[in-house]
Amino acid sequence: MKKVLVLFIAMVAVGTIQAQWRLGVSGGGDYNFYSIQTHYQTNYHYTGSWGGTAAIFTQYNFLNWVGLRAEVEMVQKNHLFYRTLKFEDTHYTTYNTYLQLPVMTQFSFGGEKVRGFVNVGIYGGYWVDSHLKGSVQEPLNLKTYPVDEKYAFYPARDERWDCGLVGGLGIEYRFLEHWALHAEGRCYYSFISTTHQSSVIKDYRYNTPLAIQAGFSYIF
Repeated sequence: MKKVLVLFIAMVAVGTIQAQWRLGVSGGGDYNFYSIQTHYQTNYHYTGSWGGTAAIFTQYNFLNWVGLRAEVEMVQKNHLFYRTLKFEDTHYTTYNTYLQLPVMTQFSFGGEKVRGFVNVGIYGGYWVDSHLKGSVQEPLNLKTYPVDEKYAFYPARDERWDCGLVGGLGIEYRFLEHWALHAEGRCYYSFISTTHQSSVIKDYRYNTPLAIQAGFSYIF
């Protein structure tokens, strides 16, 4: 029992000595995997699309190898829609912008200057904006019209709140005493469908963005 108590006190002491707080920014690109059940609409097709990310973050390291990280970030969760069977001219991209608040535990490993890290946590978000751009082919006259318009949200149809799991794997390079660069690959796994379900048709739609981002931080 005494040995366990001594070990615990030693860990607390080391954590106090090595505790660090940092502030940083990051940004990059993502590819959103869009999951949807089209049911009987066999000529309706949805695929993922590229977007961007940007964030500011703060992190507090309790020990040299573990810390808590919180971010305020913008993540695009875009997708492409197109039709087939005489409607090939209908194709447009929906650009969806989410404001998110991830909270993650970071585990790091390696040397003093170059370290790898793993981020694991949860996020909450809100669908703040959506825009459609492309072309639409009318079903009657088959004429094609350009589309470049803001998406109109409907509370009965659209679920604008989002939450899920977030995880990432990256590397950090500390090039000065108080400055560090980092690069990370990250995945966001949503628990919530972007559409409300009716009693007749279950129209579940999920976003799963994979992001590659880089940034820098100042270590106090």
